Amino acid sequence: MKIAVYSTKAYDREFLDRENSAAKHEFTYLESRLNIKTALMAGGHDAVCCFVNDDLGPEVLTLLNELGVRMVALRCAGFNNLHRSKLKELGMTAARVPAYSPYAVAEHALALILALNRRLHKAYNRVRELNFSLVGLAGFDLNEATVGVIGTGKIGQIMARNMKGLGCRVLAYDPYPSAECSAEYVTLERLLQESRIVSLHCPLMPQTHHLIDSQALHSMQPGALLINTSRGGLVDTPAVIEALKSGHLGGLGIDVYEEEEELFFEDQSGSVLQDDTFARLLTFPNVLITGHQAFLTQEALTNIARVTLENLSAFEEGVTTGREL
Repeated sequence: MKIAVYSTKAYDREFLDRENSAAKHEFTYLESRLNIKTALMAGGHDAVCCFVNDDLGPEVLTLLNELGVRMVALRCAGFNNLHRSKLKELGMTAARVPAYSPYAVAEHALALILALNRRLHKAYNRVRELNFSLVGLAGFDLNEATVGVIGTGKIGQIMARNMKGLGCRVLAYDPYPSAECSAEYVTLERLLQESRIVSLHCPLMPQTHHLIDSQALHSMQPGALLINTSRGGLVDTPAVIEALKSGHLGGLGIDVYEEEEELFFEDQSGSVLQDDTFARLLTFPNVLITGHQAFLTQEALTNIARVTLENLSAFEEGVTTGREL
């Protein structure tokens, strides 16, 4: 099969080529994100391989279909950028990588908690300037702290287990509780009220869009930390900024941002930041932001490439994997 790979980075090429040595698919690597303008580059290909910020809306899918593309291989777990009803209407197939490494994301969420709580980002910068003052660097013990995990799929389950390993009391909220999750399931309202740390691990859907809004933030206890390694749209960012300004929210650690498609995965250091909301977030000393790197481990990249190749080969052979959407 001929596959146009959008949003390509050096690590995508390295791991896909490694896994493709046996499958013998023909990849065309494109650095551009997929959108209505770049979709034309998929002409002559049987499939497109896409990432989290590629546009797979109705117009793009229609154009891809007209160009002869029949398969969309998502090299990620989330599919909120894919218009599924249009995909089915066009008779196209899409498949994803549902669990490339839940450990990677859960561990990154834990890293954000530890760094934010113990002010490691501030301490690092101080020491580099030979400032060894400890003023303003005090955190709190995670042992016996209450942590709320929203969403208990595989990542949420591992997150709950990791936090229990640190001696935390773990509460969980999910409309579909898992018997494999050892956390105590409670209502969302109770979780927000009792948790000193709230960590988001749910998919972005209409029901979860801005799940953390001004009302939810007001329900959280003063000084609580909010962590998001899932999808930026789960959080109402302007409401979070107001909660940070008032001091009600004690800290924010995020690896995702609702408008990240214009920012993340590229070197913007030579540009003037046009996103005023993101610029405001950068001014807070108790905000820690990483650029959608929670997934980025050797194991995860290997699994993403392997499962993506499996999905493409299965489509070519006319069989299903259970990962189709």
